[in-house]
Amino acid sequence: MKPQSQGVHWIWFVVAGLAVLLLAIIAANLMRHTPPPAPPQQPVVATQPQAQAPTFPDGPPPPARLAAEIDALGRSFDGKVGIVVQSIGTGWRASFGGDDVFPQQSVSKMWVAGAVMDQVDQGQLRLTDPVTLTPADLTIFHQPIRKRIGNGRYTSTISELLWFAMTQSDNTANEALFRRVGGQAGVGNFLARKALDGIAMGPGERELQVGAAGMAWDDSYSYGRTFWRVRETVPVAVRASSLANYVTDPPDGATPNAVANGLAKLARGEMLSRASSAYLMDLMNQSKTGPDRLKSGLSEGWTLAHKTGTGQVLGVYATAYNDVGILSGPGGQQYAIVVMIASTRRPVPERQALMAAVMRAAIASNGAKEQR
Repeated sequence: MKPQSQGVHWIWFVVAGLAVLLLAIIAANLMRHTPPPAPPQQPVVATQPQAQAPTFPDGPPPPARLAAEIDALGRSFDGKVGIVVQSIGTGWRASFGGDDVFPQQSVSKMWVAGAVMDQVDQGQLRLTDPVTLTPADLTIFHQPIRKRIGNGRYTSTISELLWFAMTQSDNTANEALFRRVGGQAGVGNFLARKALDGIAMGPGERELQVGAAGMAWDDSYSYGRTFWRVRETVPVAVRASSLANYVTDPPDGATPNAVANGLAKLARGEMLSRASSAYLMDLMNQSKTGPDRLKSGLSEGWTLAHKTGTGQVLGVYATAYNDVGILSGPGGQQYAIVVMIASTRRPVPERQALMAAVMRAAIASNGAKEQR
């Protein structure tokens, strides 16, 4: 072999050796930085989801017997009636006419009180805040606080006004609270924020009542029997038309299902803080109005935190005869009970008997298995 040829072979031998060495270095480096292969996947084992608060978009079905009984009671009553019995714990609902709109009258005091307690929760009001009332603040119909006002001034507190409004259904006390939380717009905002759909807040007591009678407000109506005397001078046709219009399209209208939903939210602490919820329900437990309505159907060991509402009457035609509340049993079970009679010509004892029958049916259903 020629020397030149031997040199070329030697060069190629060196280059090949370097290439092998370089490849070895690269391979070692890759092995050092490449993550180890993942271990084989273990089979996925199904686990139970964590317990959550129940939600009832449409609600589970109510006990069949109760649903049939509520339907029968609603159909047999001579008048426009809405009835709801709703389990606060499990969400089932037995309802008759529950999506129709009914005038609330003093049932709406619950929403005023709710708006007040919501502002207490937010630190905007205190129960001890003073409120001074004068004769200019008087309204109409039932207002026992009028004796304290007299012809001068009376300084009350938020807590006392709540007591008068919720236990005595005092219109003047409620009106003072109504103004304090922003009137119709303020309470309406509270209802919207709490998702209390299907509930309207009407105007002030004066405007609501004179409108239903086909009249215009005069301050003299706050005293004695003046309103009643003047109302008698209004032509019967005008009164009948005004009252019918009020029942058909009530500015303070609400559906029984919506009222039951509001009661359930109050009982579950979803509307107000725990302390404010307890405070408001305690006032409703002390209510003195309507002892012969829903309460007349109570059994031993059961209690009712409730609010009544009563509209005007023309002859035998009665409007807005209502009672709604939170029924609590000895075992801690709770139900929202709503009976709203928009209009009827049946006498008071028959209306009260209907309410008592609804209450007895609700209590009797307690033994039924609640579907979850």
